[in-house]
Amino acid sequence: MSPGEPIIVFSDLDGTLLDENYSFAAAQPALRKMAESAIPLILCSSKTRKEIEHYRDKMENFHPFISENGGGIFIPEGYFPDETVLERFSPSSEMGYRVIRLGTPYCELRKALAELRSEGFPITGFGDLSTAELAKQTGLSTREALLCKERDFDEPFLFKGSDEEKAKLFHAIRDRGLFTTQGVYLHLLGDNDKGKAVKILTVIFRARYGSLRTVALGDSPNDLPMLESADIPLAVQRPDGRHHPSLSLPNLDKVEGVGPHGWNSAMLALLARLGAVS
Repeated sequence: MSPGEPIIVFSDLDGTLLDENYSFAAAQPALRKMAESAIPLILCSSKTRKEIEHYRDKMENFHPFISENGGGIFIPEGYFPDETVLERFSPSSEMGYRVIRLGTPYCELRKALAELRSEGFPITGFGDLSTAELAKQTGLSTREALLCKERDFDEPFLFKGSDEEKAKLFHAIRDRGLFTTQGVYLHLLGDNDKGKAVKILTVIFRARYGSLRTVALGDSPNDLPMLESADIPLAVQRPDGRHHPSLSLPNLDKVEGVGPHGWNSAMLALLARLGAVS
C-alpha cells in the first residue's frame, strides 16, 4: 500500500466492534483517530437498519452502512457527489438514503420459516418472539429489541434440535432457494452475504477515490465473505480468547484481544504502520 493511499474500513458489530454488553468503549481511541483522519468506517452487520442507525448516532458516524448480512446497502443522500457508478446498482431513494437492496424480502423469509415449522422442524424466529422475550433472549434493552424486530432481509432463529435434524433443516432451506449463516445466532436469508455488499460499495468508493485499500474486521462465520473481499482482513478474538476456527484465509491477520479490545489495538497499529494517522 502506498503512503497516503486512501483506505476504507468495514466492520462487523456484535462480537467485533461491540462487546458482550453491546459497548464499543474499548475501541474509542482508534475510532477517534479514524474520525480525525476522515477514514470512512462502514458498519457491516447482521443488525437491522434501525439498530445500526442507533450505533451510528452514538459513534457520530455518517458513512454508508450494510444491514442484515448484506441484505441492504444504505448510502446517505448526497454522500457521493457523482452517482454515475451508483446508478449501475439500481438504487431506490427512501428514508434519506440511496438504498441498494440485495436480500430477499422479510415477508418471504417469514413465510418460509412458518412452512419449515409446519413440517416439524423445532425452529423459532425472532419474529415469533415478543419484544420482552427477545430482550431476554439477546440481552438487549426493550428499546433495542424493538429496533431488532424491524427487519427487512434476514431472520435470526433459534433451533432446538439435534445435529441430524439441523442438517435436514439446512437441506430443506436450500431446497427453497434460501440460505443460512452463523453469527451469534443462526440466520435465514436469501442469496446475499456481507462480501457481495462490500464488493459493491468498494466499486462505488473506488469510482470516487481511485486507488484505495479496504480493511475488514470480524469474528464469526458470517463475516468470512466480508473478510475475503477486503485487501486487509483482520479477525478479533471471541470471548473465550480464541479465533473462530472457520475464519481461515491465507492473508488473515488473527489479532490478539477480544472484540473491541482487539479491534482498537489492531486498528491503531495498522493505521500507524500505513501512515494513515499522525
